Amino acid sequence: MENHTTILSTKKLSTSQKELLLNSGIGFVAYDAIKIELLKIDKLPDVQNAIFTSKNAVKSILSSGTNISNCFCVGENTKKLLEEKGQKVIEIAQNASDLAKIIVKKYKNESFLFFCGNLRRNELPDLLKQYNMTLNEQIVYKTHPNSKKFDRSFEGILFFSPSGVQSFVSENNIDNSIAFCIGNTTASEAKKYTDKTIIANKPTVENVIVQAVKYFK
Repeated sequence: MENHTTILSTKKLSTSQKELLLNSGIGFVAYDAIKIELLKIDKLPDVQNAIFTSKNAVKSILSSGTNISNCFCVGENTKKLLEEKGQKVIEIAQNASDLAKIIVKKYKNESFLFFCGNLRRNELPDLLKQYNMTLNEQIVYKTHPNSKKFDRSFEGILFFSPSGVQSFVSENNIDNSIAFCIGNTTASEAKKYTDKTIIANKPTVENVIVQAVKYFK
């Protein structure tokens, strides 16, 4: 059966990511369901505590040459990019809600600047506001849907963000496909359109692929 399984990735894959699928005999189609536009940011006054929930925000702000003392981030890949750029990562969590909980517990008297996209989720700002913490936000990238209609169905679809789900369903139905999601927020968006979702146990592209390979093996 495995040779007849084809999955759709809503994000273009790197060579090593493609190999995970090719080695398992699963066919795949990959496209970018969203396009990211990094905004040009002028150098900001020194930032004491910065929050990053995506690599896009890191790329955008670091190219401005802004000095940041402490970084708080979501996801291993975001942390890796920050450290490669010589930044000090103080706290990391798997998702924004968990990061917000750590911040309100341990850093209640600090103030924060959240570098985010135009479609940022509310979980983190809402929790910090509940605790009357000082949080400023700056939009440093924009997410644009890149819709595409597919005239075929797929056994599985890989989703990496809520906006990727929205972009896909604007032109297609999930139908009987299994939705493999990078995390809970992406899955909660996918669940509006299907009751067949599987969530990666680590928020990485590789882990989403591994879940699909395990499922269709």
